[in-house]
Amino acid sequence: MVFKRLLGSLGVGGPTVDTVLNPGPVHPGGPLTGQVHLRGGTADFEIEQITLELVARVEDEHGDEEREGVVLFDRFTVGGGFRLAEGEHRSLPFTASLPWETPITELYGQPLGIILGVRTGMEVAGAKDKGDLDQLTVAPLPVQEAVLEALGQLGFGFKSADLELGHVGGTGQRLPFYQEIELTPAPQYAHAINELEVTFLANPGGMDVVLEADKRGGLFSSGEDALTLFTVGHEGVEHRDWNAEVDAWISRLVERRATYGSYDAHGSYGSYGAHGSYGHGEHAGHGHSHEGHHDGGRRSGPSTAAVVGGVAAGVAVGVVGGMVAAEVVDEIGDAFEDEEDED
Repeated sequence: MVFKRLLGSLGVGGPTVDTVLNPGPVHPGGPLTGQVHLRGGTADFEIEQITLELVARVEDEHGDEEREGVVLFDRFTVGGGFRLAEGEHRSLPFTASLPWETPITELYGQPLGIILGVRTGMEVAGAKDKGDLDQLTVAPLPVQEAVLEALGQLGFGFKSADLELGHVGGTGQRLPFYQEIELTPAPQYAHAINELEVTFLANPGGMDVVLEADKRGGLFSSGEDALTLFTVGHEGVEHRDWNAEVDAWISRLVERRATYGSYDAHGSYGSYGAHGSYGHGEHAGHGHSHEGHHDGGRRSGPSTAAVVGGVAAGVAVGVVGGMVAAEVVDEIGDAFEDEEDED
């Protein structure tokens, strides 16, 4: 969907900008392609710079308080340094590489409730325009889809997904936030955990898969979170028994929850104790695992999706509760404008 916005800073008669992304979902680390369409105003204008900005709706938790805001996580320059004549139509094709940690927004064509946008900005004669905003749809990498498919085959169900401001300690995370995909437990693990949270941190050489279990507390014990990090490669995805491998991950997470030191209670995945460094682990199937547990780590935000009957394959996904994607994209645009107005 294209949102056309007049250059308000230049008033009526200024140039307009539309960005049209090429159809179909993109992938983390893959190309983002499309065209920026310009239409001249009632006079000639010097176009100094045209940029694309990737923005995301992100949750920020501080104790019992939770806030939402818009985070800019990448920026590309696609053109500039030319005169746009009165009434002239000009198109600028572009190709940009998405960050490897770009969150996924859909699975098997169904939205997860994660909303990303591509904002187009234009700088004309020293005046900056907020540009137009387009929804960005991101499908999983093959290894991400394989892990989620295996979890679905094992009986885990989709509950919600969100983006959390902060960093996962001990990893090479580059973006200022990470994605949590929250799942209901499979029947064979329901006695041990309330829910399972999955975080993917991809890079050119492979991917860290962080699994966090929110466990049930017994009559004389309180529940606590346990987590394990596994590193997998992008190659040979189709030749691995993912059901067996992921099941082994979950079993290891549940069975060894008390083996390693606890987390620092002041950060999401903060620093480990002496026995829980991510720097030292052991092999788990074809990936490396690093394990620990904590009682003061991250906490998921409110549910943004509802489970629907019927599953194309793998983990069941639903629709954004009460809002269609275009409305949420408008909400991102409004929030981003509000933040700019405050500056």
